[in-house]
Formats: sequence, C-alpha cells, structure tokens
Amino acid sequence: MMDITNGVDMSIEVKEGITFNNFDTRENDMYLIDRSAPTPAEKEIIENVPFAHGVYDFSNILGERIFSNRTISYTFHIHEHDYDRRKHEQTVLENKLLGTHITRLEDSYDENYYYLGKCVSVNTTDDHVYNRLIVVIDFDCYPFKISKLPEGHDIWDEFNFELDIAQIPVFEVSGSREVTLYNAGASSVVPTIKTSSEFTIEIDTISVTVSAGAHKSELIRLRKGENRIMLTGNGTIEFDFYKELI
Repeated sequence: MMDITNGVDMSIEVKEGITFNNFDTRENDMYLIDRSAPTPAEKEIIENVPFAHGVYDFSNILGERIFSNRTISYTFHIHEHDYDRRKHEQTVLENKLLGTHITRLEDSYDENYYYLGKCVSVNTTDDHVYNRLIVVIDFDCYPFKISKLPEGHDIWDEFNFELDIAQIPVFEVSGSREVTLYNAGASSVVPTIKTSSEFTIEIDTISVTVSAGAHKSELIRLRKGENRIMLTGNGTIEFDFYKELI
C-alpha cells in the first residue's frame, strides 16, 4: 500500500511551527519539515593598501560588528486529499504571509525570542502522488533575535544562567547618582526611558535631558556589557530594554 503521508504520522499533534501576522502554522495543520536560519553576514569595511601586508579592517570601528539582514527559510507539508482544497490552502497562505510588511516572526524553536522581518516568498509545489502541498517560505529578517522578556524581569523559571544577568533597571534618584546597567545581548540597544520627572542622563560623553514620561533616543544607546550612567534629577527612572542575540 502506498504511504500517502510519506512517513509523517498524522496522529501526532503538530508542536513545531511559526506564527506570523496572526497566522499560526500549527493551527493550520502544517507539518514543519525543515528550517534554515544561518547566521547573518557581516557588513565588512576592508581596505587593501598597496605595498602593505594584509588588510585594514574597519568593520568594528564603532565598537561592535555590524550585520546584514538574515534569511530564514521553512519547509512545510500540508496533507490534503482534495485538490481544490489544496489550492485554497495555497491562496490563503500566500495572502496571509505576503499581505503584511515587517512584523514579528515567532518560531517554536526559540520560544523566548522573536525575529523581526517580512515574508519575501512563498513557493508551493502540489504533490498529487502523496496528496500534499509542499510549501517553502522565506523571510528577510533583522539580523538579531529579540527577547520577549525585558531585562530585569523577575520570572525565575525563564532566567538563563548563561545568557541573562540579574539586575533591576529602575532607580530612585535624589540629586545625582551613578548607576550601572548591563546589556547581556550581542548588539547595542536603545532603551525606552520612563521618568517621573525631568532627568539629565549622561552616558559616555553624551548628555540628554528628558521630561517626565516615556522617551526613546538614539543618543542613549547601551553598549554590550557594562554601561555606567550618571543620572541627575529627583524621582524614579526606568530603563526598559530587550536583549538581542544572533
């Protein structure tokens, strides 16, 4: 007897998949066959000087490596006996995934993180021999995956001793106070700064004054590792940020 499932046990609950634009492949009986998420390529700035050995690599001149977007690809099988139904599934899938721009891509492989990107192609092959639709989906994504939990969260079961740092990014200030924040990620990040009153924030050689409320400024960027910050003001200030990993 011919195995129309090609080895896929249809009685097994679909647990692996992705969510994009409110479309969950697991809820649509799409069986994940393969995923490919190679690391992003570095944006290299290299000068080859005549009559000198080697090259000059300026890629890290800002203090961190800069990467291009990454391509993430998935292969799914949709098992459906009815040919017209397979065509319908294809139309729904193409319009759902390609019908939006840059948004969150969540992968069951990394449940605590998400990618940020857009779907660039949905290639389908109708396999009438096995009554299935073979779907290959490509996403163009920001080079880093982003944590779903903010730094300083107190969810102990989610704490990773190899990747996380225990810290409280909320400070009470009366006058001036130097504080330290740690960015445990692989890239610098811009925090959302929430204050109860006016504050002056000094980091490295940059000084920024913000009023009460929530603010986000490219001038205040947390480097990888330790960041010493001088705060001047009276009240409460919170740094809300999410680590990013390759």
